[in-house]
Amino acid sequence: MGKGTAFGKTILIGDQFVLNEVPAIVSSIPFETECTVERMKVGEGWVLEDNRIEVPGYKKKKEHQQVDSINHMLAVMKIDVKKNPLKISYGGSLLAGSGVGASAAHCVSLARALNDEFNLELSIDQINHFGWEGEFAYHGTPSGVDNTASTYGGLILYQIKNGAKNWQRINLRQPVEVVLGNSGVTADTSKLDAHVEEQEKSNPALFQERLRTITLQAQAMRNALEDFNLSQVGDIMTANHEILIKMDLSHETLVYLCNKALELGALGAKVTGGGRGGYMNALTPGKALQEKVAAALEKEGYKVIRATIGT
Repeated sequence: MGKGTAFGKTILIGDQFVLNEVPAIVSSIPFETECTVERMKVGEGWVLEDNRIEVPGYKKKKEHQQVDSINHMLAVMKIDVKKNPLKISYGGSLLAGSGVGASAAHCVSLARALNDEFNLELSIDQINHFGWEGEFAYHGTPSGVDNTASTYGGLILYQIKNGAKNWQRINLRQPVEVVLGNSGVTADTSKLDAHVEEQEKSNPALFQERLRTITLQAQAMRNALEDFNLSQVGDIMTANHEILIKMDLSHETLVYLCNKALELGALGAKVTGGGRGGYMNALTPGKALQEKVAAALEKEGYKVIRATIGT
Protein backbone atom coordinates (compact mmCIF):
# COMPACT_ATOMS: atom_id res chain seq x y z
CA MET A 1 0.00 0.00 0.00
CA GLY A 2 1.34 3.41 -0.99
CA LYS A 3 0.59 6.48 1.10
CA GLY A 4 0.80 10.22 0.48
CA THR A 5 -0.22 13.45 2.18
CA ALA A 6 -0.55 17.06 1.07
CA PHE A 7 -1.35 20.37 2.76
CA GLY A 8 -4.35 22.62 2.32
CA LYS A 9 -3.71 26.30 1.67
CA THR A 10 -5.00 29.82 1.99
CA ILE A 11 -4.05 32.71 -0.30
CA LEU A 12 -3.55 36.13 1.23
CA ILE A 13 -3.44 38.08 -2.04
CA GLY A 14 -3.24 37.66 -5.82
CA ASP A 15 -5.53 34.64 -5.92
CA GLN A 16 -7.31 35.15 -9.23
CA PHE A 17 -4.59 36.75 -11.33
CA VAL A 18 -1.56 34.47 -11.11
CA LEU A 19 -1.89 33.54 -14.80
CA ASN A 20 -1.71 37.28 -15.53
CA GLU A 21 1.75 37.22 -13.88
CA VAL A 22 0.52 39.02 -10.75
CA PRO A 23 2.37 37.79 -7.62
CA ALA A 24 0.42 35.80 -5.06
CA ILE A 25 1.16 35.18 -1.41
CA VAL A 26 0.03 31.75 -0.29
CA SER A 27 0.43 29.76 2.91
CA SER A 28 -0.13 26.12 3.62
CA ILE A 29 -2.42 25.42 6.55
CA PRO A 30 -1.85 22.60 9.06
CA PHE A 31 -4.57 20.35 7.65
CA GLU A 32 -3.85 17.58 5.18
CA THR A 33 -5.47 15.27 2.66
CA GLU A 34 -4.29 11.68 2.97
CA CYS A 35 -4.29 9.28 0.03
CA THR A 36 -3.60 5.56 -0.13
CA VAL A 37 -3.32 3.37 -3.22
CA GLU A 38 -3.55 -0.38 -2.96
CA ARG A 39 -3.17 -2.94 -5.72
CA MET A 40 -6.20 -5.15 -6.20
CA LYS A 41 -5.85 -8.84 -6.95
CA VAL A 42 -8.68 -8.99 -9.49
CA GLY A 43 -10.22 -6.76 -12.14
CA GLU A 44 -8.71 -3.82 -13.95
CA GLY A 45 -8.81 -0.04 -13.76
CA TRP A 46 -9.33 1.73 -10.45
CA VAL A 47 -11.98 2.20 -7.81
CA LEU A 48 -12.37 5.14 -5.46
CA GLU A 49 -13.25 5.46 -1.80
CA ASP A 50 -13.45 9.11 -0.83
CA ASN A 51 -13.83 9.53 2.93
CA ARG A 52 -12.86 13.20 3.10
CA ILE A 53 -15.04 15.41 5.27
CA GLU A 54 -16.74 17.92 2.99
CA VAL A 55 -18.79 21.02 2.52
CA PRO A 56 -22.21 19.47 1.76
CA GLY A 57 -22.43 18.66 -1.95
CA TYR A 58 -18.78 19.44 -2.77
CA LYS A 59 -17.68 15.91 -3.68
CA LYS A 60 -20.76 15.29 -5.81
CA LYS A 61 -20.30 18.56 -7.67
CA LYS A 62 -16.62 17.82 -8.30
CA GLU A 63 -17.13 14.12 -9.11
CA HIS A 64 -16.51 14.30 -12.86
CA GLN A 65 -13.51 16.57 -12.43
CA GLN A 66 -12.09 14.19 -9.84
CA VAL A 67 -12.39 11.22 -12.21
CA ASP A 68 -10.78 13.16 -15.05
CA SER A 69 -7.98 14.29 -12.73
CA ILE A 70 -7.18 10.77 -11.54
CA ASN A 71 -7.25 9.37 -15.08
CA HIS A 72 -4.94 12.11 -16.32
CA MET A 73 -2.48 11.64 -13.47
CA LEU A 74 -2.35 7.88 -13.99
CA ALA A 75 -1.64 8.50 -17.68
CA VAL A 76 1.13 11.08 -17.25
CA MET A 77 2.72 9.08 -14.43
CA LYS A 78 2.58 6.00 -16.69
CA ILE A 79 0.66 3.82 -14.23
CA ASP A 80 -0.96 0.93 -16.14
CA VAL A 81 -4.13 0.13 -14.20
CA LYS A 82 -5.02 -2.69 -16.57
CA LYS A 83 -1.99 -4.59 -15.31
CA ASN A 84 -2.11 -3.05 -11.84
CA PRO A 85 -5.73 -2.39 -10.82
CA LEU A 86 -5.90 0.04 -7.90
CA LYS A 87 -8.09 1.01 -5.03
CA ILE A 88 -7.59 4.74 -4.35
CA SER A 89 -8.74 6.02 -0.97
CA TYR A 90 -8.88 9.55 0.44
CA GLY A 91 -9.23 10.89 3.96
CA GLY A 92 -7.43 13.28 6.27
CA SER A 93 -8.11 16.42 8.28
CA LEU A 94 -8.52 18.87 5.36
CA LEU A 95 -12.11 19.73 4.57
CA ALA A 96 -13.07 19.12 0.94
CA GLY A 97 -14.43 22.51 -0.08
CA SER A 98 -13.72 25.46 -2.38
CA GLY A 99 -10.97 27.88 -1.36
CA VAL A 100 -8.68 25.74 0.82
CA GLY A 101 -6.72 23.90 -1.86
CA ALA A 102 -8.75 20.69 -1.66
CA SER A 103 -8.21 19.81 -5.32
CA ALA A 104 -4.47 20.46 -5.14
CA ALA A 105 -4.13 18.37 -1.99
CA HIS A 106 -6.16 15.66 -3.75
CA CYS A 107 -3.65 15.63 -6.64
CA VAL A 108 -0.41 16.01 -4.69
CA SER A 109 -1.33 13.33 -2.16
CA LEU A 110 -2.15 10.93 -5.02
CA ALA A 111 1.19 11.67 -6.69
CA ARG A 112 2.96 10.87 -3.44
CA ALA A 113 0.96 7.68 -2.88
CA LEU A 114 1.67 6.42 -6.41
CA ASN A 115 5.33 7.29 -5.99
CA ASP A 116 5.39 5.28 -2.77
CA GLU A 117 3.52 2.25 -4.12
CA PHE A 118 5.42 1.95 -7.40
CA ASN A 119 8.86 3.03 -6.12
CA LEU A 120 9.12 5.76 -8.75
CA GLU A 121 11.81 7.67 -6.81
CA LEU A 122 10.34 11.03 -7.79
CA SER A 123 11.90 14.22 -6.46
CA ILE A 124 9.71 16.71 -4.59
CA ASP A 125 9.81 18.94 -7.67
CA GLN A 126 8.46 16.08 -9.78
CA ILE A 127 5.73 15.45 -7.20
CA ASN A 128 4.79 19.12 -7.51
CA HIS A 129 4.72 18.83 -11.31
CA PHE A 130 2.40 15.83 -11.29
CA GLY A 131 0.18 17.58 -8.75
CA TRP A 132 -0.04 20.47 -11.22
CA GLU A 133 -0.94 18.03 -14.00
CA GLY A 134 -3.84 16.73 -11.92
CA GLU A 135 -5.15 20.26 -11.42
CA PHE A 136 -5.99 20.72 -15.12
CA ALA A 137 -9.26 18.82 -14.65
CA TYR A 138 -10.30 21.19 -11.87
CA HIS A 139 -9.04 24.55 -13.09
CA GLY A 140 -8.77 24.54 -16.87
CA THR A 141 -5.26 25.98 -16.93
CA PRO A 142 -3.86 25.79 -13.39
CA SER A 143 -1.48 28.52 -12.27
CA GLY A 144 0.54 26.17 -10.09
CA VAL A 145 0.15 28.21 -6.92
CA ASP A 146 -2.11 25.76 -5.09
CA ASN A 147 -0.11 22.62 -5.80
CA THR A 148 3.14 24.42 -4.88
CA ALA A 149 1.80 25.35 -1.44
CA SER A 150 0.32 21.88 -1.08
CA THR A 151 3.62 20.19 -1.92
CA TYR A 152 6.22 22.32 -0.13
CA GLY A 153 4.27 23.91 2.72
CA GLY A 154 5.10 27.18 4.47
CA LEU A 155 4.49 30.80 3.43
CA ILE A 156 5.37 31.49 -0.19
CA LEU A 157 5.52 34.33 -2.72
CA TYR A 158 4.54 32.77 -6.05
CA GLN A 159 4.75 34.43 -9.43
CA ILE A 160 4.79 33.46 -13.09
CA LYS A 161 7.32 35.53 -15.05
CA ASN A 162 7.57 35.21 -18.83
CA GLY A 163 5.72 31.92 -18.57
CA ALA A 164 8.08 30.43 -15.96
CA LYS A 165 6.87 29.52 -12.47
CA ASN A 166 8.87 31.04 -9.60
CA TRP A 167 8.46 30.89 -5.85
CA GLN A 168 10.30 32.07 -2.77
CA ARG A 169 9.75 31.48 0.92
CA ILE A 170 8.64 34.32 3.18
CA ASN A 171 9.90 33.97 6.74
CA LEU A 172 7.66 35.07 9.60
CA ARG A 173 8.94 35.70 13.11
CA GLN A 174 6.28 33.32 14.36
CA PRO A 175 3.13 31.62 13.05
CA VAL A 176 0.00 33.79 12.89
CA GLU A 177 -3.57 32.71 13.57
CA VAL A 178 -6.27 33.09 10.94
CA VAL A 179 -9.94 32.15 10.70
CA LEU A 180 -11.29 30.70 7.46
CA GLY A 181 -15.04 31.10 7.18
CA ASN A 182 -17.01 28.95 4.75
CA SER A 183 -19.73 30.60 2.66
CA GLY A 184 -21.35 27.24 1.96
CA VAL A 185 -21.17 28.00 -1.79
CA THR A 186 -19.16 25.61 -3.97
CA ALA A 187 -17.59 27.61 -6.78
CA ASP A 188 -16.83 26.14 -10.21
CA THR A 189 -13.17 27.09 -10.40
CA SER A 190 -12.90 26.11 -14.07
CA LYS A 191 -15.30 28.95 -15.00
CA LEU A 192 -13.42 31.67 -13.11
CA ASP A 193 -10.75 32.09 -15.79
CA ALA A 194 -13.45 32.93 -18.34
CA HIS A 195 -14.94 35.48 -15.93
CA VAL A 196 -11.55 37.17 -15.50
CA GLU A 197 -11.02 37.16 -19.28
CA GLU A 198 -14.39 38.84 -19.74
CA GLN A 199 -13.35 41.55 -17.27
CA GLU A 200 -10.24 42.18 -19.35
CA LYS A 201 -12.16 42.35 -22.63
CA SER A 202 -14.91 44.63 -21.35
CA ASN A 203 -12.55 47.32 -20.04
CA PRO A 204 -8.86 46.60 -20.74
CA ALA A 205 -7.55 49.85 -19.24
CA LEU A 206 -9.40 49.40 -15.94
CA PHE A 207 -8.40 45.74 -15.78
CA GLN A 208 -4.71 46.55 -16.20
CA GLU A 209 -4.96 49.35 -13.64
CA ARG A 210 -6.39 46.92 -11.12
CA LEU A 211 -3.66 44.36 -11.83
CA ARG A 212 -1.01 47.01 -11.25
CA THR A 213 -2.65 47.94 -7.95
CA ILE A 214 -2.81 44.31 -6.81
CA THR A 215 0.84 43.78 -7.81
CA LEU A 216 1.84 46.74 -5.64
CA GLN A 217 -0.35 45.42 -2.82
CA ALA A 218 1.33 42.01 -2.99
CA GLN A 219 4.79 43.56 -2.89
CA ALA A 220 3.82 45.73 0.06
CA MET A 221 2.30 42.74 1.85
CA ARG A 222 5.49 40.74 1.46
CA ASN A 223 7.48 43.55 3.07
CA ALA A 224 4.91 43.87 5.86
CA LEU A 225 5.02 40.12 6.55
CA GLU A 226 8.81 40.13 6.72
CA ASP A 227 8.65 43.15 9.08
CA PHE A 228 5.89 41.40 11.04
CA ASN A 229 3.71 44.47 10.60
CA LEU A 230 0.43 42.59 10.88
CA SER A 231 -1.76 45.69 10.97
CA GLN A 232 -0.46 46.65 7.54
CA VAL A 233 -0.96 43.10 6.27
CA GLY A 234 -4.57 43.27 7.40
CA ASP A 235 -5.17 46.68 5.83
CA ILE A 236 -3.86 45.38 2.50
CA MET A 237 -6.08 42.29 2.68
CA THR A 238 -9.18 44.41 3.25
CA ALA A 239 -8.28 46.89 0.50
CA ASN A 240 -7.66 44.02 -1.89
CA HIS A 241 -11.07 42.55 -1.12
CA GLU A 242 -12.71 45.81 -2.14
CA ILE A 243 -11.16 45.41 -5.60
CA LEU A 244 -12.36 41.81 -5.83
CA ILE A 245 -15.89 42.85 -4.87
CA LYS A 246 -15.92 45.40 -7.70
CA MET A 247 -14.77 42.67 -10.09
CA ASP A 248 -17.58 40.32 -8.97
CA LEU A 249 -15.03 37.86 -7.59
CA SER A 250 -16.44 37.76 -4.08
CA HIS A 251 -19.93 36.74 -2.93
CA GLU A 252 -22.53 38.42 -0.74
CA THR A 253 -22.05 35.81 2.00
CA LEU A 254 -18.27 36.25 1.87
CA VAL A 255 -18.69 40.03 2.11
CA TYR A 256 -20.88 39.55 5.16
CA LEU A 257 -18.39 37.19 6.82
CA CYS A 258 -15.49 39.56 6.15
CA ASN A 259 -17.36 42.55 7.58
CA LYS A 260 -18.40 40.52 10.62
CA ALA A 261 -14.81 39.46 11.27
CA LEU A 262 -13.59 43.05 10.98
CA GLU A 263 -16.26 44.22 13.43
CA LEU A 264 -15.00 41.61 15.88
CA GLY A 265 -11.43 42.88 15.68
CA ALA A 266 -9.81 40.98 12.80
CA LEU A 267 -6.94 43.02 11.33
CA GLY A 268 -8.05 42.24 7.77
CA ALA A 269 -10.34 39.97 5.81
CA LYS A 270 -10.91 38.92 2.22
CA VAL A 271 -12.08 36.12 -0.02
CA THR A 272 -9.46 33.39 -0.41
CA GLY A 273 -9.09 31.16 -3.44
CA GLY A 274 -10.74 31.60 -6.81
CA GLY A 275 -13.71 33.48 -5.38
CA ARG A 276 -17.46 33.63 -5.98
CA GLY A 277 -17.86 31.09 -3.18
CA GLY A 278 -15.70 29.02 -0.93
CA TYR A 279 -13.92 30.66 2.00
CA MET A 280 -12.93 34.01 3.38
CA ASN A 281 -9.74 34.52 5.37
CA ALA A 282 -9.62 36.76 8.45
CA LEU A 283 -6.29 37.76 10.00
CA THR A 284 -6.71 37.16 13.74
CA PRO A 285 -3.32 37.09 15.47
CA GLY A 286 -3.42 35.55 18.92
CA LYS A 287 -5.48 32.60 20.12
CA ALA A 288 -7.95 34.83 21.95
CA LEU A 289 -8.86 36.93 18.90
CA GLN A 290 -8.97 33.87 16.68
CA GLU A 291 -11.39 32.15 19.04
CA LYS A 292 -13.55 35.28 19.39
CA VAL A 293 -14.02 35.55 15.63
CA ALA A 294 -14.36 31.82 14.99
CA ALA A 295 -16.89 31.28 17.77
CA ALA A 296 -19.03 34.21 16.63
CA LEU A 297 -19.20 32.91 13.07
CA GLU A 298 -19.97 29.42 14.31
CA LYS A 299 -22.76 30.78 16.49
CA GLU A 300 -24.42 32.07 13.32
CA GLY A 301 -24.19 28.62 11.76
CA TYR A 302 -21.11 29.06 9.57
CA LYS A 303 -18.42 26.42 9.33
CA VAL A 304 -14.94 27.71 10.16
CA ILE A 305 -11.36 26.51 10.16
CA ARG A 306 -8.99 27.73 12.85
CA ALA A 307 -5.58 27.71 11.22
CA THR A 308 -2.14 29.27 11.26
CA ILE A 309 0.00 30.70 8.47
CA GLY A 310 3.75 30.75 8.32
CA THR A 311 4.27 27.24 9.72
